[in-house]
Amino acid sequence: MRFMSIVKSSEEHRMSAPPQALMNAVGKLGDELTRAGVMVGMGGLLPSSMGGFRVRQQGRKLAITDGPFTEAKELIGGFAIFEVASRDEAMELAIRFMELHLEHWPDWEGETEVRQMFEGDGCADAAAVPEASQQALRQPHSC
Repeated sequence: MRFMSIVKSSEEHRMSAPPQALMNAVGKLGDELTRAGVMVGMGGLLPSSMGGFRVRQQGRKLAITDGPFTEAKELIGGFAIFEVASRDEAMELAIRFMELHLEHWPDWEGETEVRQMFEGDGCADAAAVPEASQQALRQPHSC
């Protein structure tokens, strides 16, 4: 089962650099999980004010909005993709990650949202998705 872990915090927290001790601890955890074959990928994101933009479909048109996105309470600051055996294992990894924040950046406020990734026929809601969409979602970029 694949899960995506999405780290969210306010834009003001994204403007300050995380403590080096946190970065070292997250790097160590990432190395450990990659060697174990659990971590598929991870990355951090710059603040939306640093080159961020949104493309929105509305009224049959596309609109582009440049960052910063001040109307958003929380923005995605990073992500990780895990290949694990269960939801419980994904939860354990998210807790380990957040515990590093408690230890190395106790004044930080944010959350990690964890979502199971769609994996074609293995997903419980696959029947609710039209067949053409299921075929598109089975492509390597989706699973």
